[in-house]
Amino acid sequence: MRSDTERNRKNLIQAAARLFEISETPLSMTDIATEAGVSVATAYRQFTSVEEVLNTYRHDVGLLLLEYSQKQTGSGLQRLEKISRYWIKLVRERGAAMVPMRNRRGYLERLWEGAEYLLVQANAVRPALRDAMDEMDLPDIGDKAVFLWNILFDPREIFDLIDTVGLSEKQVGTQLMSVLAGGLRGFATANDFSSETHRVK
Repeated sequence: MRSDTERNRKNLIQAAARLFEISETPLSMTDIATEAGVSVATAYRQFTSVEEVLNTYRHDVGLLLLEYSQKQTGSGLQRLEKISRYWIKLVRERGAAMVPMRNRRGYLERLWEGAEYLLVQANAVRPALRDAMDEMDLPDIGDKAVFLWNILFDPREIFDLIDTVGLSEKQVGTQLMSVLAGGLRGFATANDFSSETHRVK
């Protein structure tokens, strides 16, 4: 990719992130192009939609989590806690831009269809989740575990606990990890466990 093309792409992603952090109304590609200082035509040469820009930003943040997770050592539970706490840190630093846009389709539906921004995040937590469940003497429930992690560590809910409830990042991590452990036990021991929700891509 040419240097000016790469620069425009990065500028558009950063511009979209800044706008998503503060905007209370839907954004357009024109808004993002103006913020980035490029033409609308240039913006559309890089991205087909506002959603694609945001998903690229989410993917970039997910890559940071994946890179961090791959460097972690220790037991599954120890790694899972480190990764989860690092995610909370990333949310505080970069997550406000990920909050405004919600998708009507379910998490697992999008994950199993190959949404890259979800896959990279799932790949960051899957190994630690699997090892943690083994340490807790629980059967592997596949992506049900990732599904539960995603619900609990949603950026919107992390901001709610920090900004509304007044918890510190450390307290949020401790409480969500406790709830996650309980939720994993519940999912693993429920009578309605099905092979379809065990699937891992």
